[in-house]
Amino acid sequence: MKRDWNTIEVLRHARHDWLNQIQLIKGNISLNNIARVNEIIDEIVAESKHQSKLSNMNLPQFASLLLTCNWENHLFQLEFECVEQNHLCADDHRLANWTNVFFEVLDESIKKFHDNYLSITIEPQAKGIGFFFDFSGIIISKDHMEDFLKSQLSLEIGVKVQQFSECELTLEFFLPNNETKE
Repeated sequence: MKRDWNTIEVLRHARHDWLNQIQLIKGNISLNNIARVNEIIDEIVAESKHQSKLSNMNLPQFASLLLTCNWENHLFQLEFECVEQNHLCADDHRLANWTNVFFEVLDESIKKFHDNYLSITIEPQAKGIGFFFDFSGIIISKDHMEDFLKSQLSLEIGVKVQQFSECELTLEFFLPNNETKE
C-alpha cells in the first residue's frame, strides 16, 4: 500500500486539497454563513500548524506517511495532532514501518465504505515520544486486530490497549529516544 510519491503527485494532491477548502469557503460565503467560513479557516490554520510541527520533528518517513495517508486508498480518514514541536532522536524508520503495518491491519479489519476515523496524537516527552491512536468506526475482524496487537506486546515500544470494541480502538505506545535506549 505504501507509495513513493514524486513531487508532481504531491503538488497535485496538495493543490486539490486547497481547491476543495477554497470551494468550501466560497460556498459558505455565497450562503452568507460567515461563522462557518471562520470555522473552516480556523480548521485550516490548526491543521497547517500540526503539519508544520510534524514536519519539523526530524521524523521524515513517519511525517511523510501521515501527510500522505489520506491520499492513499485507506478505509479510514486520518487526522493528527502534534501537542508540541520538538526535534526528536527517535528511530524514524522503525516508527514509520510500525505505523504502516498498523494501517494495513486496520484496513483489513474495518468495514468498507463506512465512516471510519483514526486520530493520532503525538506528544514529545523528555525521554522519547508518546503516541495515542484513537479509532472510531466499525471493526469487522476483531480477531485479526487482536492478533496484531498481541504480537506487539513483546516489542520495545510497549503498545498498551486502552479500549477495544467493535466500534472503537484506543491504544498508546511510547518510543524512547535513540540515546535513551541503552
